[in-house]
Amino acid sequence: MNKNIFIACDTKSTKKVKKIIKETQTKKLKIGYKFGLEFLNSKHGRLFISKIKNKIVFADLKLHDIPNTCASAVKAIKDLKVNYLTIHISSGLDALKAVKKVSGKTKIVGVSTLTSLNNKKLKQTGHTKSVKNLVIQQAKLAAKANLDAIVCSGHEVPYIKHIFKKEIITPGIRLMGDKSKDQKRIMTPKKAFENGANSIVMGRSITKGHIKKNIQRLIKSLN
Repeated sequence: MNKNIFIACDTKSTKKVKKIIKETQTKKLKIGYKFGLEFLNSKHGRLFISKIKNKIVFADLKLHDIPNTCASAVKAIKDLKVNYLTIHISSGLDALKAVKKVSGKTKIVGVSTLTSLNNKKLKQTGHTKSVKNLVIQQAKLAAKANLDAIVCSGHEVPYIKHIFKKEIITPGIRLMGDKSKDQKRIMTPKKAFENGANSIVMGRSITKGHIKKNIQRLIKSLN
């Protein structure tokens, strides 16, 4: 399975996204672009995505609703022809199946426990399971729903890969020495791939500062 690098385009600015796309072009990596709620809900975001050609597009909607509403949302963005689309696994098996049924060529990605949560913060939400045990349970559900990919932190990949046999996407990735403000379970790109991730998501480590230099740092770190 190919190793993908998804660049998180966390901005409202189409100008900034154009710059990110232009300055991350390289033949040494397979790069896709992840658009979250910020860009997708911005004034020009949807139109911009509709015009992207010959790029891997990852719509990080993180759907979390009743089955009918989730399926309707997938139908509503079908015209964008995105390659990947996320749904929270905690939406439940029926919602996961409903979305998969109407997804067509779009890969449905199950989001497990967010990388901003650790055991302590998870407990605050009412969960009694540890992060590890909850993600294992979520991976089983994603496999049962026949999802195309799963999102989990690099720390969970070693035991998730035995449960979920398709694409594993790891967020919370930082280049060596880069600090994290809001994510607890982070990892370097090389370590994530060594652990068994097929794809990684990178944001500020690439998009902040000198993008071309950051891409070179990433290439060097993977060798």
